[in-house]
Amino acid sequence: MPKQRVFRVAFRNEGDVFEVYCKKVGQSSIFGFVELEGILFGERSTVVVDPSEERLKTEFGGVGRTHVPLHAVIRIDEVAKRGTGTIRAVSEKSAKVTALPSPIYTPTKRDS
Repeated sequence: MPKQRVFRVAFRNEGDVFEVYCKKVGQSSIFGFVELEGILFGERSTVVVDPSEERLKTEFGGVGRTHVPLHAVIRIDEVAKRGTGTIRAVSEKSAKVTALPSPIYTPTKRDS
């Protein structure tokens, strides 16, 4: 039986950095977006409750597939096992400066 792949994806969303674990990552059918499918959450049987994981569960609980803008993605890793998803607030100093997205595709003029 082949080992199931798990991806850790970090992306920016409204001043926070979201780190989620999912089963599938790929190019979206919407230009300029990355598609995340099968978002994984931690075990519900644990006694300790992590507030950021609970926030992720309310945000992505019923979502089968989500599309993240390409310029918001910080990092995508293939990992051996899933961990706990987190939401981290961006520090005040770096929250004030956001890089503008650069063009992904720039058409060139053809010589006729």
